[in-house]
Amino acid sequence: MALDADQFATALRQYAAGVCLLTVRDDIDDVGNTVSSVMSVSADPPLVAVGLDAHGYPAEVLEAIGVCGLTVLGEGHAIVASRFASAGRPSARHLLESVPWTRTTGGGAIVLTGAPAALECRLERIVPAGDHALALLEVIDVPVLDESVRPLLRLRGRFVDESGNAPGRA
Repeated sequence: MALDADQFATALRQYAAGVCLLTVRDDIDDVGNTVSSVMSVSADPPLVAVGLDAHGYPAEVLEAIGVCGLTVLGEGHAIVASRFASAGRPSARHLLESVPWTRTTGGGAIVLTGAPAALECRLERIVPAGDHALALLEVIDVPVLDESVRPLLRLRGRFVDESGNAPGRA
């Protein structure tokens, strides 16, 4: 008996996950995507895995370019997370017009400066995984680290703060 896809999705929405912004700079523009399937894989060497739509443009560009930025979004970045989760979005730079950011030194990817953390990563490999792909990334730098910024979470299909409330509410 096949598992019901809606039941599977509902079950996984019960798990709170951090929210990140993956960005890649190609020869023409900047590409970004909101991701919540991120996990630490290894400390030596420093590796993280990121789940991406296997047929999405961000995965295609990442595979071609080989370097990216991965920003851990703060609770003040809920609008940014929504913008980068939308289909048909414009350039990353246009979506970040009022948000402070900088570029990584190695690949020039965008990372947000008002975030809990940002990683500069080099693609180790992409592993097919059903309708998604796992990008195994080697962390080569931590250009942003601010432990005073509270993280943004995704829980039950919504962006929330650490208390489970809408970001910015007490």
